[in-house]
Amino acid sequence: MTEKELLYVEDAVNHELYMIQLCTDIMDCLTDEELVKNVKKMKTKHESLLKKFLEIL
Repeated sequence: MTEKELLYVEDAVNHELYMIQLCTDIMDCLTDEELVKNVKKMKTKHESLLKKFLEIL
């Protein structure tokens, strides 16, 4: 893997970490259970993507 490709992967990993944290913060502020459920699904999706990126490394 080239240095440039590693930078792309690093950016992707950082993006997924940011999205996971954002989803966590949003869930803490929500009171509507349906919205919490949907944000939880998004968080799970981003955790799955993060896992895939880390497996590349």
